[in-house]
Amino acid sequence: MVTQANDAAPHEFNPWLHVSSLIENAGHLLGLDQGMIKRIITPERVLEVAVPVRMDSGEVEMYTGWRIQHDTSRGPGKGGIRFHPSVNADEIAALSADMSIKCAVVNIPYGGAKGGVRVDPTLLSRGELERLTRRYAFSIAPMIGPDRDIPAPDINTDFQVMSWIMDTVSMLRGQNTPGVVTGKPLSIGGTLGHAGATSLGVTICTVALLHGLGRDIANERVVIQGYGKVGAPLVKLLSERGMKVVGIADIRGAIHVPGGIDHEVLSRHFRESGSVVGYPGSDTVPAHDLFTIPSDIAIPAALGGVITADIASSMAATIMVEAANGPTTGEGAAVLASRNVPVVPDVLANAGGVVASYFEWAQDLQGFMWEPELFTQRLEKTMHEAFNHIWQRHLDLKVNLRETAIAVGVERIAEATTLRGLFP
Repeated sequence: MVTQANDAAPHEFNPWLHVSSLIENAGHLLGLDQGMIKRIITPERVLEVAVPVRMDSGEVEMYTGWRIQHDTSRGPGKGGIRFHPSVNADEIAALSADMSIKCAVVNIPYGGAKGGVRVDPTLLSRGELERLTRRYAFSIAPMIGPDRDIPAPDINTDFQVMSWIMDTVSMLRGQNTPGVVTGKPLSIGGTLGHAGATSLGVTICTVALLHGLGRDIANERVVIQGYGKVGAPLVKLLSERGMKVVGIADIRGAIHVPGGIDHEVLSRHFRESGSVVGYPGSDTVPAHDLFTIPSDIAIPAALGGVITADIASSMAATIMVEAANGPTTGEGAAVLASRNVPVVPDVLANAGGVVASYFEWAQDLQGFMWEPELFTQRLEKTMHEAFNHIWQRHLDLKVNLRETAIAVGVERIAEATTLRGLFP
């Protein structure tokens, strides 16, 4: 059940209450009436499912999963599925609301949704993972579909998990339904360009912010938290544009390389060792000290809620770009604002992934594969237009980029909601 305001434990970060407050503040900034604000905040559908799985030992383990559709006024729901031991209803609800805002910010015809299962997939065999995925897909199947809600990969899920979900839904409906998920392999309806799209969007926003602030891109020092599907490509993309990645962290620790990290050497080292720690010529630092490394740009690209007030207070960088979903707590955001640290929020910075998903979905519906050059051209155009619009509204509204982006998303959702009216 999604937490209500009076249910939250004091001093405990609750992502749902945090996102709800951001939407409410945006509504007040825009002058929306309270009824509209409540409609935008409240999730449309919350499904909690039991996920029984027969393990390789023959025993049955029980897991819990969710699929939440926050808002579909602008189009079918869109949002990833994550498998993680910390997953809960409040987290999924917050992420679904983030997706509603994100899709509206980049102005694609989607609403917001999110799903997940509370499980540690590293403890499962491949067979157990497949059985868990298919049972979960079976349970949420009534909610999803190309014209209803389109899942995608997220933390600890990938193209194989999406393939199993697509196959399960296709078997249930007796027809091939490639458009039910995005992030699939090319051979079953995926698209060229999806891999790395989130990282490209983050890069575009980073460069655009530097231009907007009148800062020189060359030799800007960057620290990145996370070396996964988003963080790893960022090292290459930012380095190619003249920036220096001087610090990076993964689950085993963090490294500092004042002269800049070579993305090819790091990639090879990571493949051989399984961690960024031990990169040749690096200094190992505690992971929690990553953001204290002398730097100009901080990019959290791991889990949510990591930029707390303490981290924000000690952060060396003078700008931040949120590659992860919900990486900054309310208190952390307040500290960064008080320090006048510009932040490109997640609903804009990491929207490249959902834009790529939109393109894949469109190609599935068309039955026609785009050329890679067309895909990249349209992705860059969409991200540039979104950033430029947010930047101009930021100057007009005279509020920070996070408040501006949330306001733009809420404004577009409110417009769609108003035009559609209230049934019955």
